[in-house]
Amino acid sequence: MREHMDDRAIDLYAGSRPLAAETAMHARRHVAFVSALAAVSLGVMAACGSASAAESSATASTASSVVPLVVYSAQGYDSVVTKAFQAATGIPVKLDDDSTGPLLTKVAAERNNPQWGLLWVDGATAFAALDKQGQLLDYASPTALTTVGQSLVPSDHSYVPISTTVMAALIYNAAKAPAVPATYQDLLQSRYMGLVGMNDPSQSGPTFPFIAGLMNQMGGQTNGVAAGEAYLTKLKANGLHVFPTNGDTLHALETGQIVYGLIQSSAATGEVLKAPKSASFDAKVVYLPSATLLPAAIGIDKGAPPAEQAEAKRLIEYVLSPAGQAIMQTGDPSGDSLYWPIVPGVTALPALPPFPSAYQTIDPYFWGPLEGQVNAWFDSNIK
Repeated sequence: MREHMDDRAIDLYAGSRPLAAETAMHARRHVAFVSALAAVSLGVMAACGSASAAESSATASTASSVVPLVVYSAQGYDSVVTKAFQAATGIPVKLDDDSTGPLLTKVAAERNNPQWGLLWVDGATAFAALDKQGQLLDYASPTALTTVGQSLVPSDHSYVPISTTVMAALIYNAAKAPAVPATYQDLLQSRYMGLVGMNDPSQSGPTFPFIAGLMNQMGGQTNGVAAGEAYLTKLKANGLHVFPTNGDTLHALETGQIVYGLIQSSAATGEVLKAPKSASFDAKVVYLPSATLLPAAIGIDKGAPPAEQAEAKRLIEYVLSPAGQAIMQTGDPSGDSLYWPIVPGVTALPALPPFPSAYQTIDPYFWGPLEGQVNAWFDSNIK
């Protein structure tokens, strides 16, 4: 997942929009409506003309139904995927390729007048928040998913899971590591003092789900927030370093500032592939129980024109098809392509280890609305 050093607060968890805002959100759709109305008028006029004129009108009407599909995406392979989709379908795609933080900031800023048709980022918590605001179109994909994939589908089909990574992978420099931890509690031992780093959840998209996962397994929905805050406070007392994003944490690992890093599995696996092995640096990865499953998901803007919504559905089915999966797996081979597929018959890239056996899923509809609160606490007490 692409990330960005952006510490602006993102409030995606407010209540439902007022009626005036519902009306305002359709402002950007005016041009599409006018075009469609013009096409209808041409069709009526053509009905009074010759057969050839009617055929020409039908062609013009069909062409007018094709509108640009606006995609907001934070995936490393999104450019090659959308280009291939456009070539295969003739549907024009306008891609806004950025990291998750800036994209969610834009989505929040555009709440009363969305400019996107399809959102594609890692982590289900943001989609749960948008669903609570009534901004997502329910869509049940007909594509079969694996058992893991089915477990990630929300009951109201407000978003579609596409692939999975986990958060966190523990990457470490085996050339300098005094030991290999077996649990998160191990990281509180004195032997790890000052050697552990992680990302900032206010800037790193995958990190809030990781913290929510820690809270979930340490205290559940009843006492998880308090238990997780207590653990992170102890980790800070043991010398925890906080860096903005995956790339910064990996740089700290490479330069010896830390020996252990808690980052997204795709970034960790990519580092093992890319980083030259030497006497002083040997990157390896382990997964502590229980790593949190992090789905990449797609949501469709409920206020988009019907034509754009139909195009968004076609893109979803394209990326879940064998052709789309093949492009996803080759588009960013040392980054976001290092995911575990949830489409039957699609095999993970050889560089990936087996899917972690000790993993958990979290309820995005419970944890998502807590993101602002948890991130604010982290900023004040852990950074």
